[in-house]
Amino acid sequence: MKKLFPVLFLLCLSSAAASQTAPPYVLEDTEVHTLHAAELKRDYQVLVSLPPSYKTSTRRYPVVFVTDAPYAFPLIRAIGKRVGDHGDGLEEFILVGLAYAKGDTPEFSRRRDYTPIETADVGLKSDMPGRAVQHGQAEDYRRFIAADVFPLIEKSYRADMTRKVFAGHSYGSLLGLHILFTEPAMFDQYILGSPSLWYGRRIMFEREKAYAATHKDLKARVYFGVGGLEGIKPGNKNDTVGDMKLLEKTLNAHHYPGLHTTSHVFEDEDHLTVAPGIITHGLKWTLAPK
Repeated sequence: MKKLFPVLFLLCLSSAAASQTAPPYVLEDTEVHTLHAAELKRDYQVLVSLPPSYKTSTRRYPVVFVTDAPYAFPLIRAIGKRVGDHGDGLEEFILVGLAYAKGDTPEFSRRRDYTPIETADVGLKSDMPGRAVQHGQAEDYRRFIAADVFPLIEKSYRADMTRKVFAGHSYGSLLGLHILFTEPAMFDQYILGSPSLWYGRRIMFEREKAYAATHKDLKARVYFGVGGLEGIKPGNKNDTVGDMKLLEKTLNAHHYPGLHTTSHVFEDEDHLTVAPGIITHGLKWTLAPK
């Protein structure tokens, strides 16, 4: 046994040395920017992924902006390259990931930045010691995207800012709907997965009604997706499937000339597993090759 100790010691040293010298994994053709949101008094990272042909081309590319970047950015980047097949199955695009506020946990940041109003819900526990749960700053966050993120992308890259796609899931889709009913032209197309229409006592249905009362058109292309297991069943508190179908039906009932919607229910998928399928089909719908 004593003879083993020197060997184990050397193995530990070797392992430690390897971990100290091994370079971190970096996604190729990606960049990270840090922006200070003066109105919000916090900093956000913006992740950018460039398409394969960017270095050898002079053209401008459509831009996909996605929420929940730590999860969605590498996922969409991989899907875009795999499904796109260099433009044969999907048009190439610049991907912009909207990350959470620096210093905040993902749950704390998205609850605050992606929700349109304060909620009357009680019992939520904060995952950040000393800081109470916050909601209702979606409009402040929307203005940050328009005033700070858009100019950065337009100035720094060959981005076709007339072709902007918003992609979000769950609370991210709630933010997308807030933008759609507040400043719909901010994006040209929307990919909205499993939208949290239950939030704020179904506030988005009220927002839709208010928009319809003062507008004759809603110029946008909207892709809705949801998991089939998100409908009414034992253990489900909300009917996300039924709510999504109702919202799409309500929107189409107004016969807006500029509105085009489609939706898909992914059977045997739940709120979490459905996300890759929604983004794959959503991208194929919004950025099909010309």
